Amino acid sequence: MKTTVPKMCGADDARAHLPELLERAHHGSTTVITKRGRPYAALVPIGTADESPRLSLTSMKGTGTGLWGTDSSATIDALRAEWE
Repeated sequence: MKTTVPKMCGADDARAHLPELLERAHHGSTTVITKRGRPYAALVPIGTADESPRLSLTSMKGTGTGLWGTDSSATIDALRAEWE
């Protein structure tokens, strides 16, 4: 199985050559964009990108009901007292 080594590109070079890098990604190549010599981001073909939906935390509203007991402030006060 052949593995391809991603092309490394500094942030300034990536900015200057974005059309070329986009074309490379379209044809299946990955480019790792570095900042101060460290990997910072990756430009990848769309088929390999993580396209899972991102859920807002507001959709979890109410799911922790009762987690801290019937009186959450009393539970928090008791926990604080343990650390004093």
